[in-house]
Amino acid sequence: MTSSISPTSTRLPVLPPDVSDAPPPASLGKSPRVQRALDARPPAGTPLPPEGVDRLARTPAPPANARFTGLPQLADVASGAHVLGPGSQGEGLRAVQAALLDLGFALHGGSDGRHGPHTARALRNFQVHASRTFPAVRPTGALDAATLRALDALAPAPGTRGQARGLPSAFFDGQQVRVVVALQEHRTFLFDTRGQLVDIFPNATGAAASPTRAGLKVVRTKLDQLATEAAGSRLWNDRHVFGVRMLDLSWADGRHSGEELHGTNAPALLGTDVSHGCIRHSNEAVRVLHDALSVGDRVAVVEHVDDPHLGVPRPVA
Repeated sequence: MTSSISPTSTRLPVLPPDVSDAPPPASLGKSPRVQRALDARPPAGTPLPPEGVDRLARTPAPPANARFTGLPQLADVASGAHVLGPGSQGEGLRAVQAALLDLGFALHGGSDGRHGPHTARALRNFQVHASRTFPAVRPTGALDAATLRALDALAPAPGTRGQARGLPSAFFDGQQVRVVVALQEHRTFLFDTRGQLVDIFPNATGAAASPTRAGLKVVRTKLDQLATEAAGSRLWNDRHVFGVRMLDLSWADGRHSGEELHGTNAPALLGTDVSHGCIRHSNEAVRVLHDALSVGDRVAVVEHVDDPHLGVPRPVA
């Protein structure tokens, strides 16, 4: 399917060869200015720089999103001079962390300007998402030039949450859904009844031995805090294990799925594959989901936001 995000091309166009390698006739002469221009000309067959690169200066363009402008640390990353990995710290990294949080990626501890395991996890989940439309992005957990270019394009404006473009459709096989759960990037998208994005939340999904299953599901039952804590005590001898709210899901055809949207007593594990198949959220997020959704609302669980069952990803309205 076609994404609304224009992919960064990995194929480099090539300058056409000179028509002739012979020197110009002596009668034409060459001024010093012309000679300097000829000397500076790249050899025939030299690749042109890719999209996002200043073709005159032959250096990558600096970030354009106001979140990232005026930060020398990020200018160095954009130029390819530096990669921010474990142990890195600075205001540029703090701006990146804030953007990841506003995009709905889990980052336990918030934006502290330091690259540690939680920042690596958030970057890796973002890279899994971005690599679908920015082929140069790789899920390394470090901030390199390709990742910063994708983040620059996708992060919302300063002071806002969401995503600038490339959102999943609110339709699964032609049926409107209220929630899209993207398993591989560990994000949950909540839409209103008109199909407009409300918010994006980080999630934790099924472990390898008990994976969350993709497909179309329906909210079957909503449990308040008392009922959720009672279920935790009954099933796991821990009343806090499901957090403060739970939404039981069935398959769209009515079969029991054994999976739920619920809260958590371990927020540091959001952004990972750790559950028994349920989809965990922060307690703050699950309260929003519980209040917004009704019994019968549809929930699409997909591996990636460009899943063929979903409509074409589209920009924010």
